[in-house]
Amino acid sequence: MEITVGMKGEVSTLVEKEDTAEYVGSGSLLVYATPCMVALMEGAACEAIAPALPEDKTTVGTELSISHLSATPVGLEVRAEAEVTAVDGKIITFTVTAYDEAGKIGEGTHKRCVISSQRFLDKAYSKL
Repeated sequence: MEITVGMKGEVSTLVEKEDTAEYVGSGSLLVYATPCMVALMEGAACEAIAPALPEDKTTVGTELSISHLSATPVGLEVRAEAEVTAVDGKIITFTVTAYDEAGKIGEGTHKRCVISSQRFLDKAYSKL
């Protein structure tokens, strides 16, 4: 299978205390943390293209531009959606959107690069 424009992915989670800005250190309030929303968006992007990746390949995030539009309290479900909008060699571009039960909470664009898992790890750990 080939990675193509239009592929979509979606992931969801329930906001727990561990997902709040106060808990992860990105703020002082008990509301869904921006870093957690970003991780959910990246997860949706990974889901979108997972069926098209060979076993020895994965993707790594390389660029993200998002807006966090609305606060979400602990106890609500949040959902992220991603759609492939461009494929340029190994670089995949996505639109990403996040929602809670009341509506849209975030949006933006995200890029991922297709890499060889072992080669990437070898290079990273050669820094030790």
